[in-house]
Amino acid sequence: MIDIKFLRENPDAVKENIKKKFQDDKLPLVDEVIELDAASRAAKQEADDLRNKKNKISKEIGALMAQGKKEEAEAKKAEVAASSKRLAELEEQEKELSEKVTKIMMVIPNIIDPSVPIGKDDSENVEVTKYGEPVVPDYEIPYHTDIMERFNGIDIDAAGRVAGNGFYYLMGDIARLHSGIISYARDFMIDRGFTYCIPPYMIRSNVVTGVMSFAEMDAMMYKIEGEDLFLIGTSEHSMIGKFIDQIIPEAELPKTLTSYSPCFRKEKGAHGIEERGVYRIHQFEKQEMIVVCKPEDSPMWFDKLWQNTVDFFRTMDVPVRTLECCSGDLADLKVKSFDVEAWSPRQKKYFEVGSCSNLGDAQARRLKIRVQAEDGSKYYAHTLNNTCVAPPRMLIAFLENNLQADGSIKIPEVLRPYMGGKEVLIPVK
Repeated sequence: MIDIKFLRENPDAVKENIKKKFQDDKLPLVDEVIELDAASRAAKQEADDLRNKKNKISKEIGALMAQGKKEEAEAKKAEVAASSKRLAELEEQEKELSEKVTKIMMVIPNIIDPSVPIGKDDSENVEVTKYGEPVVPDYEIPYHTDIMERFNGIDIDAAGRVAGNGFYYLMGDIARLHSGIISYARDFMIDRGFTYCIPPYMIRSNVVTGVMSFAEMDAMMYKIEGEDLFLIGTSEHSMIGKFIDQIIPEAELPKTLTSYSPCFRKEKGAHGIEERGVYRIHQFEKQEMIVVCKPEDSPMWFDKLWQNTVDFFRTMDVPVRTLECCSGDLADLKVKSFDVEAWSPRQKKYFEVGSCSNLGDAQARRLKIRVQAEDGSKYYAHTLNNTCVAPPRMLIAFLENNLQADGSIKIPEVLRPYMGGKEVLIPVK
């Protein structure tokens, strides 16, 4: 959510930003919110004037009563009563207008960084850098679930009977590999100076609307029936929510946290759920990282965060690349975003395994996360988040890139302590 003062003073800049995001249907909202904001401020000013007038008249009534001028005092009381009635009307009007302004402001997209490439959708995202040499071996790389089945490592049919499409059972070495990657990611991020955290897996609606747009919420979140609670789609939601309504001393910044959580997603829309496979599913686990920092530090932290993911994948010899998301592919709260994509030898292309986002002060504004400077002044923090690893997708990249000609899976040295010292996994089929 952008600053209403900025919108008020720079309506053309806000409209131009909306055009860059190819959301022209939202252009009328700028003029609408300016009109509503003006009416709201006028109602507030009239209400403030009435309160001052009431206070002044109340003192006059006391003086008149002391002088025995009862008749004049009663006339003043009638004036106060009329003012009170009008004040109540104004307060209700102000509340209603303010709510309308906030509702619209929640829909107007954040101002994107000037460096963001302009494009309509993800097909126009821009490759930044490649890391590692993508290899296509001279032997067949099967579909990832076929690889897992050779190790008796997955049962999608049983999961379908228990929970439906979009779920899976992982077993044996594949399940251990999944957990090993998560444990390694935890230690990797701790070694990078981040504080490890296990957050709540459910959050209230005010946190949900604080961290994401309404469109994202509808497409992603599962609501707990009869409760003001939602299952998290990523631990970033509860991690940023940790600071709701807080004033953080500037000396305590930055807050750098890494969190483990399961994640739950509807996966509505064009992508849908895969009938077989673990690329797009309803339930998965993830190691996340978030930063709360001073505004001037957020570009530096953005570069550090996506580099962490690149470095993590490269320690396991998985080739990756970074893509900068174009304007039309940015969620409304984001200022700038990079996707990290891993190489798929089977598909002979890269696919998304993580996303790094700088949200500026949009989430902080919604959640009222402020910083107190040394001089006592207060300002909104900047928030950033990034995926370190989400093992279902990571498993695909890992298995394809470490599959040997004989069907075995090579275990990189960094993962061996989490796999009981095993250097290779041998298929049972």
